[in-house]
Amino acid sequence: MTLLWDSGQLTARRIRELLYADSKKAQHGTVQRLLQSLEEKQFIHRDRSLGIQLFSACISREAYGGTQLETLANKLTEGSIAPLLTHLLVEKKLGKAEINRLREILEEAQKSG
Repeated sequence: MTLLWDSGQLTARRIRELLYADSKKAQHGTVQRLLQSLEEKQFIHRDRSLGIQLFSACISREAYGGTQLETLANKLTEGSIAPLLTHLLVEKKLGKAEINRLREILEEAQKSG
């Protein structure tokens, strides 16, 4: 996903070259399965309109991160994100800007009820 966010659009071949630059073994099947899985989850889009297929992200980093965080929360804490946030705060894993952003979000949520 990072490659697509950073580059916009890439071919499967270019993705393979970037992910497995030092690999002696062909990784075509691995990349194809990865792209198919991401496409099925609607995280990426496959453009078939040209002679070559181009892949692009159709979900933002923030939206993707949120989806992954929700999945993690469901697995670890029965769906509650509070323990994860608490851990990040206690362990000082969040910077001042991130804490201020969370504060703004919480204040806005309280206002809107």
